[in-house]
Amino acid sequence: MTAATDKTLRLLFPQWQGGNNAPYYFGAQLLSWLAPAASGPVEHVRVPEPNGEKLELENGLIARGALLEQLSHAQHLIGKHQPDRMVVLGGDCLVDLAPFAYLNERYNGELAVLWVDAHPDVLTPQDFQHAHAMVLGNLLGEGDEDFRQAVKRPLKPANVMYAGLQETMGVETAMIKRLGLRSASPADLAQSSEPILQWLKASGAQHLAIHFDLDVLDATLFRSLLFAQPNVPADTFDGIAQGKMTMDQVVRLLADVAQVVDVVGLGIAEHLPWDTLALKNMLAKLPLLGKPQTL
Repeated sequence: MTAATDKTLRLLFPQWQGGNNAPYYFGAQLLSWLAPAASGPVEHVRVPEPNGEKLELENGLIARGALLEQLSHAQHLIGKHQPDRMVVLGGDCLVDLAPFAYLNERYNGELAVLWVDAHPDVLTPQDFQHAHAMVLGNLLGEGDEDFRQAVKRPLKPANVMYAGLQETMGVETAMIKRLGLRSASPADLAQSSEPILQWLKASGAQHLAIHFDLDVLDATLFRSLLFAQPNVPADTFDGIAQGKMTMDQVVRLLADVAQVVDVVGLGIAEHLPWDTLALKNMLAKLPLLGKPQTL
């Protein structure tokens, strides 16, 4: 394939129910607006706009039914185009389930996946109620049956590596060890991409999909992240791993891997632009902009 003949599908997927965090809906739309113009087809996965409703626990998972409907629609859109490459703009991390499952089929079960994330995303409904923390496990053939059914050819564990992963919980550590998943910490990648480049060389992979969870970034440097949420108690996120990488480090890493392997997938997730959302809400309350004022 060449760049002139490849079909790259861009999916806007403002899923928010997987993390039960309504601002992901706006974050995905802003991410789409900020991204360079697409050169190929663009599709929007149907996701209802949050209206303040309480999401229900359904058989161990919050909003299971809505998430499965969105998964099905994403599969339909992908099947409609049969792309060679995909860009996914989300939304919570679960948005990469259908696209990466498709790409692994498209490349005969030999897709490599670089998971750029502070968290491993291999939990199960027995451990957690939010499906966005389970997506890589599903892609590896683990976890909830309803979501595993979207993965006809699970990823090979040897073809998966984490970049920027922080400390993990016991159940996550056990699964990572059982599957033999490789990992490079923020410190490992601070000055060099070599740990990832060595893995790619050893794997022999020809095609790579990259999952980029923005929370791999340091929230003291980039504030549009869960951990920079304003007006919450100071201890809200105590005990939860937080990213330590810089934008420059991530850009360098992804540029380096693109020099040695064909990047066929890029998913960007978990954008929470708190300041922009606050400004949007403020504008809606101002005279002549917002609702008519009563005297």
